[in-house]
Amino acid sequence: MPSVPPRLAPTLRRAWYHLNQAFRRRIASSGLTPDQFTALRWLDEHPDGLTQRALADLMASDPNTIAGLVKRLETAQLVQRHPHPDARCRRIVSVPQARKLRSRLQPVASELQDAVIAAVPAAERERFLRHLAAVAEACASANQAEARG
Repeated sequence: MPSVPPRLAPTLRRAWYHLNQAFRRRIASSGLTPDQFTALRWLDEHPDGLTQRALADLMASDPNTIAGLVKRLETAQLVQRHPHPDARCRRIVSVPQARKLRSRLQPVASELQDAVIAAVPAAERERFLRHLAAVAEACASANQAEARG
């Protein structure tokens, strides 16, 4: 049977799925999901907080999914909502306990990333990641163009 060349969408999906599941198992005892960890990382990188819309954009997710994720983090007392200059929305800010938890889990994330990226020769990693970022941006642009109709 002839080999089929890799296709973009299934390859990206397969990579994301297995990376997500591997990370989920590694951090399961923390009580966080990979998406919750990622949200806390983005909030740590924006100490003044983010709106749900901004967090959804950074996480490449839809606002409804992020609303549920933020609600679960709020219930777990890992984030708080604060007033935003635009009274129609609120800033989401991580609390010190969340920052400590994420900081404790960061080496787990880094080790997994290092193990996975080792599949790419060291001399090509930076270039590979730049190309992958360009593909992600092209996908986002295609999605936005389609949404505008």
